[in-house]
Amino acid sequence: MADLTAVQGWAQAWRQWAGPGAVEFEPRKWARLGSQDLPARLLLGSPGEVAALCGQDKRWAKAVARREAMLAVWPGLATNVRLGRYFDVLADYADSDFERLVAVLRWLEANPASNLYIRQLPIVGVDTKWLEKRQGLVAELLSLVAGTEQAGDFFEVTGLRRLAHRVRVLVLCPELRRSVGGLRDFEAPMEDVVQLGLAPKRILVVENHACATALGDMPGCVAFAGLGKAVGVLGRVGWAQGVPALYWGDIDTHGLVILNSARAALPGLRSVLMDIETLVEFKELAVHESVQAVETGQEHLTAEEVELLEGLRSGRWGLKPRLEQERLPWVVVEAALAAAAAPGKEVHRAAHQLKDGALG
Repeated sequence: MADLTAVQGWAQAWRQWAGPGAVEFEPRKWARLGSQDLPARLLLGSPGEVAALCGQDKRWAKAVARREAMLAVWPGLATNVRLGRYFDVLADYADSDFERLVAVLRWLEANPASNLYIRQLPIVGVDTKWLEKRQGLVAELLSLVAGTEQAGDFFEVTGLRRLAHRVRVLVLCPELRRSVGGLRDFEAPMEDVVQLGLAPKRILVVENHACATALGDMPGCVAFAGLGKAVGVLGRVGWAQGVPALYWGDIDTHGLVILNSARAALPGLRSVLMDIETLVEFKELAVHESVQAVETGQEHLTAEEVELLEGLRSGRWGLKPRLEQERLPWVVVEAALAAAAAPGKEVHRAAHQLKDGALG
């Protein structure tokens, strides 16, 4: 009533609506105006109309066309709602990439246990880098094609052969180096490392590569570096079993979780500079562990290591402290390793007593 002209213009505009959907009008009655048909709602009858209203009609059309192309190959996907999760892939992939994706899925479905390396796949246009970037997508879509509920490990799902796990080895003993052609520091597939047949008197596992590189010669010692959470592979190295072993990593939750796995692979393994005393003494060198480990396994940790792990998680020494091994003074490290390698000596006392004099 305040602006009839504006209301008439608004209603007329909806009568001339040329966009997707259909405008539905309803009668309204007023004492002075009588009955008037006014626009009440816009009815969208399909996902395509919704996409058009959002300005996404071209993307929707491409996604639908590609879905149909996949259904022509795998009719069973028609009833699998999980395919909808990959709308962006169907709508936005370049034509060449989509064709490669379908070709990869078809080949893997037809050859479920090829045991080929990615590089060996006989699929035109598919190279190692292309597929490595899309491992998760391929595993998930292949699980849809196979009708399984969840995708697992890429190599387990595809039947392809994973690259051998490579291990960095430092032969710190000059005598032992003679049996490997004089090599001191090398990286090799685990299968080759297992075949070395070395006979060390001591094993040293060091997490940080820089720290491992700085290690000097140690009679009878072979070191492994940078294994991280894959440290369990050491359980496959027969010549390392039953040999006195040391582990040196960061004092944080991840470091202790890795220590737990290392001791499972090498029973009897002892930790070095991964204790409460070291953390307290060098606490000023600690940084913040932004994301703590979620793993709860601690069955292979000593009582003191468990206390350290729980204290790190509870904030006993502040909010998520992390004492990285590369921040420790090297003179302290050398003393600790020497003490640990000498039976009957206490690692703490032999190394930590150097702090005041050596660092002054």
